[in-house]
Amino acid sequence: MTGEPHIKLVEEMADDVTVLAPHGQLTSTTATELRDRLITLVHAGRTAIVVDLQNIAYITSAGFHVLLFVNRAVAERQGKLALCGVTGEARRLFQIGAFIEQFLICQTRADGIEILSQ
Repeated sequence: MTGEPHIKLVEEMADDVTVLAPHGQLTSTTATELRDRLITLVHAGRTAIVVDLQNIAYITSAGFHVLLFVNRAVAERQGKLALCGVTGEARRLFQIGAFIEQFLICQTRADGIEILSQ
């Protein structure tokens, strides 16, 4: 074992919407794991994705870069990416970085699923 941090990714389906909930810190090391999983989903034809950030304690610029990259990849396939659980420190960082306007941000996971199911 290398001792490098990993991120736990919990995935589920709700209707035709894929929900991915990362747990931990979204840093330059762990952002790669999240990006790889999300891009795999997009390439598999999953174009309605909710990323639940409620269990993310911290997010770095690498995490924002991954979310922006995947948001663009989903849009290129005429799909939608929604974020939920953007609270506390994560929300503050989204606001500081002016990322709030870049994403479809929903209050709850259920809200995100409902919007993407339409």
